Amino acid sequence: MKGFTSLKNVQLELANSSLSCIELVNYYLNEIEKQKKLNVFLETFEISAKAQAQQVDAKRKEGKAGKLAGLIISIKDNICYQGHKLSASSKMLEGFESLYSSTVVERLLKEDAIIIGRTNCDEFAMGSSNENSYYGVVKNPLNINKVAGGSSGGAAASVAAGMCMAALGSDTGGSIRQPASFTGTIGFKPTYGRVSRHGLIAFGSSFDQIGTFTKNVEDASLISEVMAGSDAFDSTASKKEVPLYSKSIDSLQGKKLKIAYFDCYVNHEGIDPEVKKRTIEIIERLRAEGHQVDEVKFDFLDQIVPTYYVLTTAEASSNLARYDGIHFGYRSPNATDLESTYVKSRSEGFGKEVKRRIMLGTYVLSAGYYDAYYTKAQKVRRLVRDCTKEVFEKYDFIISPTSPHTAFDINAQKDDQIKMYLEDIFTVQANLAGIPAISLPLGENEEKMPFGIQLMASAFDEEKLFAFSKELVNKFSLISA
Repeated sequence: MKGFTSLKNVQLELANSSLSCIELVNYYLNEIEKQKKLNVFLETFEISAKAQAQQVDAKRKEGKAGKLAGLIISIKDNICYQGHKLSASSKMLEGFESLYSSTVVERLLKEDAIIIGRTNCDEFAMGSSNENSYYGVVKNPLNINKVAGGSSGGAAASVAAGMCMAALGSDTGGSIRQPASFTGTIGFKPTYGRVSRHGLIAFGSSFDQIGTFTKNVEDASLISEVMAGSDAFDSTASKKEVPLYSKSIDSLQGKKLKIAYFDCYVNHEGIDPEVKKRTIEIIERLRAEGHQVDEVKFDFLDQIVPTYYVLTTAEASSNLARYDGIHFGYRSPNATDLESTYVKSRSEGFGKEVKRRIMLGTYVLSAGYYDAYYTKAQKVRRLVRDCTKEVFEKYDFIISPTSPHTAFDINAQKDDQIKMYLEDIFTVQANLAGIPAISLPLGENEEKMPFGIQLMASAFDEEKLFAFSKELVNKFSLISA
């Protein structure tokens, strides 16, 4: 058996009885074992995956299988699945078993998806290279000397390496799209509030969104269609009706669209020449095909990364306060009293990057600096959101590189925090503005390492975003940079 790149092909083989779900599960478990050196999976859910596969096979015979029957999917190690361990790749939650399932997991299982295991990530989703995990770095399947990106590096690598057909990750400032760019996969982040956050371990609550990694746009649209919608357990989940994304995937064929791009993104001083060349090539091709593609001014490039880190670290400081060795999480065996329990448990339980962000967040929230940093960052966020919304009053999409470059070598940037934080420079706008965005694997450098082109759309315009993404993949994915 060979790995599948689309759910449609799997379901065709299931329908003609040349394949069963239990065979699929065994195949992918074998692939995960064969590629253990990549450090992608923290745990496989062999028992529950096989049990689910048997149930789906039985439902298929009765003609009652759900939309996602046959989909083998992994979940990032910060998404709850009842009766299964999760740790956010931190010593702080080592050995913890979830008491309930996240809303997204419940919805996937209801439509007969099969969850194969949990994937490695940067600790508490804080990082851009998957080098901050308590369980070690994830290696890029395309070049094991390079990072897979972060924080959802394990999720991206699980799809790129053919260990599963799709994966769930979380995106706070680019944590799905950047690793998708580094691994040659499709990484999608929905509008804030489109998908419930219930059961997602919080990093930055006003930024976090659960999204997908897939090999094709059709699978991303179908999985998102299943996950999206209002949720009684998440008051920030939108009550807007969810369109059938998968049914309208071809709705933009032959239509001429209005597309914007920012000069400060395409001509950024830190962008790799091959990434820049490919982005301009795609822009010119779209223009030649009759689309209106215009350069638009964006005045906040220098402010968006600092704004993002002030706000997310502030939210992280608050969200991670519960992990203190008393309420939740690791308790130090070296503690002797109440104060030392707090200090030692948090000092020993959290990694270096998480502690750095908690301290920064606590600082910007402190009485003397709240207005100077946190309040000012909120004002800039509003300006970014308003500016972005203004662009979408005239244009259908914003196109840009996903990342300034391809995957970098393991340990190459680990000690340079400014460089690491600037990994988010092209992706954080979507999180600050709360809009949907997708990274499409449309480029490749001379070393055959992939890179993504990012599309952003107006809030809750996922339907159109998926449709145009399919058009771009069909036109450009096989053309080398």
